[in-house]
Amino acid sequence: GQAAEEDGEIHIRRVFTTKGGEKVRLAATCDSAMTIYLNGKVVAESETWKTPKFIDLSKDLPKGDNLIAVKATSRGTGPAGFIAKLVIERGEERQEIPTDATWKVSPAAVAGEGEDWKTSVAFDDSGWKPAVVIAFAGEGPWADTVRTRTLDSMPAVAEPKATAVGAMKIKEGFKVELLYSVPLETEGSWVASCFDDKGRLIVSDQYGGLYRVTPPAIGGKAEDTRIERIPVELGEAQGMCHAFGSLYVITNSRKYPRGLYRVTDSDDDDMFDHVEPLRLFTDTGNEHGPHAVLPGPDGKSLYVVVGNQTPLTEMAKSRVPENWAEDNLLEPPLVGRGFMQEVMAPGGWIARTDPDGKEWELITTGFRNQYDAAFHKNGSLFTFDADMEWDFGTPWYRPTRICEVISGGEYGWRAISKKWPVRWEDGLPPVVDIGPGSPTGVTFGYGTKFPGDYQNALFVGDWSYGKILAVHLEPQGAGYTGRFEEFISANPLPVTSITVNPKDGAMYFVIGGRRVQSGVYRVTAEAPVASRPGEEALPPLLGLRRELEAYHGKPDPGAIAFAWPHLGHQDRLIRFAARIAIEHQPLAEWKEMALAEKDPRTALTALMALCRSGGDEKALLGPVLDALEAIDFDALEGIDRITYVRIHQLAFARFGTPDETQRAKTAKKLRAYFPTGEPWLDVDLGEVLVFLKDDGFLADAVRIVESAPTQEEQIAHAKNLRLATAGWTPELRERFLKWVILRAPTYKGGASFPAFMEDIKRDAIDALTEEEKLVFKSILEAVPDLKTPQFDFSGRKFVKAWTVEDIDPLLAVGLEGGRDFDNGRNVFGSTGCFACHRFGQEGGAMGPDLTSVAGKYSPRDLLTHILEPDKEISDQYGQVRVTLLDDSTILGRIVNLAGDNLVINTSMADPDALIEIARNRIRSMDQSKTSMMPPGLLNTATDKDILDLLAYLLSMDDRKNPLFE
Repeated sequence: GQAAEEDGEIHIRRVFTTKGGEKVRLAATCDSAMTIYLNGKVVAESETWKTPKFIDLSKDLPKGDNLIAVKATSRGTGPAGFIAKLVIERGEERQEIPTDATWKVSPAAVAGEGEDWKTSVAFDDSGWKPAVVIAFAGEGPWADTVRTRTLDSMPAVAEPKATAVGAMKIKEGFKVELLYSVPLETEGSWVASCFDDKGRLIVSDQYGGLYRVTPPAIGGKAEDTRIERIPVELGEAQGMCHAFGSLYVITNSRKYPRGLYRVTDSDDDDMFDHVEPLRLFTDTGNEHGPHAVLPGPDGKSLYVVVGNQTPLTEMAKSRVPENWAEDNLLEPPLVGRGFMQEVMAPGGWIARTDPDGKEWELITTGFRNQYDAAFHKNGSLFTFDADMEWDFGTPWYRPTRICEVISGGEYGWRAISKKWPVRWEDGLPPVVDIGPGSPTGVTFGYGTKFPGDYQNALFVGDWSYGKILAVHLEPQGAGYTGRFEEFISANPLPVTSITVNPKDGAMYFVIGGRRVQSGVYRVTAEAPVASRPGEEALPPLLGLRRELEAYHGKPDPGAIAFAWPHLGHQDRLIRFAARIAIEHQPLAEWKEMALAEKDPRTALTALMALCRSGGDEKALLGPVLDALEAIDFDALEGIDRITYVRIHQLAFARFGTPDETQRAKTAKKLRAYFPTGEPWLDVDLGEVLVFLKDDGFLADAVRIVESAPTQEEQIAHAKNLRLATAGWTPELRERFLKWVILRAPTYKGGASFPAFMEDIKRDAIDALTEEEKLVFKSILEAVPDLKTPQFDFSGRKFVKAWTVEDIDPLLAVGLEGGRDFDNGRNVFGSTGCFACHRFGQEGGAMGPDLTSVAGKYSPRDLLTHILEPDKEISDQYGQVRVTLLDDSTILGRIVNLAGDNLVINTSMADPDALIEIARNRIRSMDQSKTSMMPPGLLNTATDKDILDLLAYLLSMDDRKNPLFE
């Protein structure tokens, strides 16, 4: 250490030597401030001795002599000092260089010429003085900065700690304890956990081994937490469970080949010591691989959860009909940045196996990267599936979502722009959309002593946004719906695993992953209540669904007779379960029934099954189209109209192009329906008409591209029209090219968004003749104004700076009847709301989903929130204020972590507005009192616009709501 004068500055130097290949770390802190240089490069800065710095210098070191230089500053009165320790490790060798008299110091005024003192090993510091030792570590005025009184066994300053409980927002009525901060250098970054049969937590380092954690009793001291290394050659696990007297481990690693392992205690000494591989998976070297294993509710099976970059393992049986395909009609797809474009259906999957891992049965497919799953007490399985954040702003973006893992299920993940929308009945809908995030651990609250509904809640972790959500599930028809709330959050809180300890009735969670700081936490109720185990009675329709699912995976003589009457059921999940039962039966036994069915809804479901199961029977195309011809489209409503068009897509995708007579006939019929006025039905219908080379619908389609209120709807039609080959006129070409060249590049989206827009542009230009390229030369060479999105070229004019004082006179007009659904939707888009908020099945996802606001807000409250966005800011969508060492500030939401860096999104309207900040540049982080939602959104709206907008928001996306009568 070295004392400095008040408001003074000194320079400090220490030369050290490396042989090459060593691991070199530096721990340091300073009263009051310091800047640390390695061979002239800044490697750390600090403004207070209370935040020591830990720096890994290994990657920046050349072989030979190296220089640590420090500019240390004293501010104010009282003693000032600097303390550090340099640790050099090579194999078993360890050298420690603490701050002592071998370090050289000099007042800044005589530090030498130029910058050589901090950049040059050869700088002559013979005139500098040896550092003065003020006190040993743990003594003197900075005693609480250190953990030990000697430099021999411990670092000179405090090791990094896991996120403090005081920094968390915790649901009222609950408390959190930090039981253990994991030493990053020695025990790694923990990502998986489970409890054994004695209430001890088994955990895994993402890049290392397995550990056993024995927590203290409730009310005990965190320091009593016991950590033991499990002495087996296995680790880098992403999922574990204790079942059938063994530890089951799922690895997603190359060191321990990807697969399912069983770990046992061979000598009964209460320590796992034997590893047995049960099933190894194809090694793709990617993160979206094997993730979780959990015991089945039958007490004799295991369920294995695998992401979309690991191909199916060998299955003895499959509840999913093995007839999967991409089932996108128009080719080629938009590629964007091309992530995983080579991966085809079926995507992420969940399978069941026996305790020995020998017989495997495929349960569900079509997920993206579901990381964990948990069983409901009635036997239903739930998971938390990931989004593709690069697709923000596109019509194929799908938020993270809670899904019930349904027998024979298909959840529609496809690579790049081929993902299936929820509206298609050959896929399954989510229970509830969550929004952007990074799904991790999942568990029900069963076995906890939590109050109220929290014992039955599904708790899910979000790694990137740093939170645990409580999802409250409610039966709905043959499935479930859900609502969610923030349970625990912090910045950062990279949750990786959540599990319940039935021995003490507490919930435990782990943070870590990707080499960030790990910790183990315990959650208890402030007023514990008795655990309420037991099953719930199955809702009647869920019981019927289970009866239908009993026919999945096998031919059965009774399947067709039982399932066929349910193909036309009003409940979508019943129709799905019945169709899957039919698809497992020999085609010859039900093909003619499907073609002859007279009930429209039953016929639609049966024809969908026929298209999926027809295989190479190309001759089925004509009969399927004839059967569709017999259905009165005008008499259909809602999802039946979408399914009618979807079957056309499937028929052409599976069986190919019709002959000219059938093509012209089908095109003429479908063209008469376009546009229907139902936005996403029109997208599907437009795709079929492009495929059929119809020349009569383009004028309406181009108009929609120009005028639709959301960029997603515009892009969806443009994605179709870029491949249209018939019906173009010079005027239509010009209008479409203006959208492609001048408007599309102004829209905002995720990392792949600009590349997707370039794909549309490329295909639109490639479709031009050389003569047309000359005619439209001025448009093709035009440069778009990228300052702001241009949803149309007419612009909106200022009407009024609306305030809350205007609300009551405005609402006095009334919302009951006569409101305009389409104008409300247009206002929602033109004012920028769709850019951030999801409504129905469209819109952005950076802000809260507004589909259900009708059940939460009155018209007055809703309008107040729009006009005064700062008045009440949801914890889930609040932003943080990050103050850097140079006193500059950044406002935004933390969306990702990577080692010592944070990634912050600074604009809800632009998912790609990201800033990466090194943690050692941050002075403080706190919650901002400013909403990310801008004020003045309604200043271009008339009173009619506002009333129509309110009616639209309160309608829950139902144009038949009485508000519009």
